[in-house]
Amino acid sequence: MHTEINIFDKPIERIRKACELMGLGADFDRKLPELETYLERLVAEGETNEERLTVSGLTFVKQAQEGSA
Repeated sequence: MHTEINIFDKPIERIRKACELMGLGADFDRKLPELETYLERLVAEGETNEERLTVSGLTFVKQAQEGSA
């Protein structure tokens, strides 16, 4: 039996829900490819804590939204 564990699943889902609650659902969808790349870089640098990945990712999306306003 092969089980794949994706460290990004929970943080990305939490970020999606937070963005929807803040009215940033469209920004989340638009920034998802860049968000995934950003989270992959954090993991490559050694970050594995899902809560920290969530906070960092949410900050990334929010800053991207503010930068485009």
